[in-house]
Amino acid sequence: MSMLSIQNLEAGYGKVKVLHGISMEVPKGKVVTLIGSNGAGKTTAMRAISGMIKPTAGTISLKDQRIDGLESHRIARYGIAHSPEGRRVFATMTVTDNLILGAFPRLTRSRPKGDVDGDLERALELFPRLKERRLQLAGTLSGGEQQMLAMARAVMLAPEVVLLDEPSMGLAPILVDEVFRIIERLKGEGVTMLLVEQFAAAALAVADYGYVLENGRIATHGEASKLKNDPGVKEAYLGTSH
Repeated sequence: MSMLSIQNLEAGYGKVKVLHGISMEVPKGKVVTLIGSNGAGKTTAMRAISGMIKPTAGTISLKDQRIDGLESHRIARYGIAHSPEGRRVFATMTVTDNLILGAFPRLTRSRPKGDVDGDLERALELFPRLKERRLQLAGTLSGGEQQMLAMARAVMLAPEVVLLDEPSMGLAPILVDEVFRIIERLKGEGVTMLLVEQFAAAALAVADYGYVLENGRIATHGEASKLKNDPGVKEAYLGTSH
């Protein structure tokens, strides 16, 4: 079953069209990655899905419910959690308060409440660095810790789909490895994810399926294991050493 379905999506900024009719499917419980060079339109796609920008054409459906064109807070209530490029944590609030804010639609009952306290403990177990710093202000965390906080906050929505936009951006290699271990663990728990990532090899290693975006169009797509061995994908995105 497709959890998230994108059909013929067009979007951009003002008169500049960035996406030229892209279509993607994100099945329930799977990790799908969108890879491509800088400027290909990956972040634009994420922003259109989460309602940060409004698509100019096409449809976006979550569990067969059309969500394209809705305000971002309404899309969050339907169950799309966006961990955006550049982290964007609430710097003057503690780690714990940032995480509780991630569950805000559950606390206001616009999403099923479930066990928020239990999920908070689970998030802190999943991200041990955050557990050590749960009472610190988010603005005092390192870049890597802020990235983990943005991911953990997204998971606190108990979402249908998590959008992860460049989770490894600007991180030291040891933290990149940790971020991908966490993605692997979330995958093991059945969390549905759409992952945009500059490290194409790492993204394809964790994903079930992949789409390659070039100049706002899907150039190729397929099972991640096949894309990893595709000569064109290897040459363009994986380097000759992979």
